[in-house]
Amino acid sequence: MIRLVVRPYEDSDAQRLIQSLYAEQLDTYGFADPPDRDVADDYVEPSGMLLVAYTADDEPVGCGGYRTYDAAAQTAEIRKMYVDPSARGQRLGYQILSKLEREAAARGAKQMVLETGALNIAAIGLYTSSGYEVIPSYVEGRRETNRAFAKTLSADQGC
Repeated sequence: MIRLVVRPYEDSDAQRLIQSLYAEQLDTYGFADPPDRDVADDYVEPSGMLLVAYTADDEPVGCGGYRTYDAAAQTAEIRKMYVDPSARGQRLGYQILSKLEREAAARGAKQMVLETGALNIAAIGLYTSSGYEVIPSYVEGRRETNRAFAKTLSADQGC
């Protein structure tokens, strides 16, 4: 049984998971965007959200967030998707992603964009199986080790 709970970006459980994501990215790619570069207010409703996934024993095992990317285009960006290795293979990433999409759609987002590492086969599989399509990088200066994706949100997704 997994609970998804909205948490502030600065929350200790959220930060522990975000730091684990950062360490994994550094280990895999040799570089990563430092977590302190993010603006915590970007993940505050209604313009964004950060979810932390908890086990039945209240252990934080995953996180993910979205933030408004382009308000005029009604586009939100998925960020900080991470599942602890101990909880992988249980579709937790799908649960987090689905909840973020529903919440963003309920707040007016028509499209989601995201970037993930080209070596993150599990994440790429999650995004493509969830209806995301490969797009050119939308972040200036990104290295070729990243892959960008987008998905049009359906009108009933926010329900």
